[in-house]
Amino acid sequence: MASLHDTDFYSWTQQQAELLRSGNFAALDVANLIDEIEDMGWSEKRILEHRLEILLVYLLKWRYQPEHRSRSLQAGIKIQHHKIERLLRDSSSLKSKMANIIIEIYEIAILIAAPTTGLDEATFPTACPWNFAQVMDNNFWPDE
Repeated sequence: MASLHDTDFYSWTQQQAELLRSGNFAALDVANLIDEIEDMGWSEKRILEHRLEILLVYLLKWRYQPEHRSRSLQAGIKIQHHKIERLLRDSSSLKSKMANIIIEIYEIAILIAAPTTGLDEATFPTACPWNFAQVMDNNFWPDE
């Protein structure tokens, strides 16, 4: 028989919250609570990776297609900075992982940037040419 967790997730969350508030720990669905809490952490990391991926694509476009620089591209870069900063403020432990995340995400950014710019993948450096501080610097505009 399916559990409430599987049939009505929202109701399950409300039930678990009420059990926690009332101190009725024995009635908690511990196995599913553990899974959901772990998933929440992974979800934050995936959102951060996605935002960084978008930012790297925009920075690659800025650098390798100077003729297509626009206010909307500039705004997109600034928006991603803001959203990443907010995510890191809310989940500060992820900041220590950013150097590795950039290395992992950069390859994906190239796979997105190449077809959207019409440039060959070989146009872009194989390793990210910028460090985390540069990527997140609101005054950094890669021109070389």
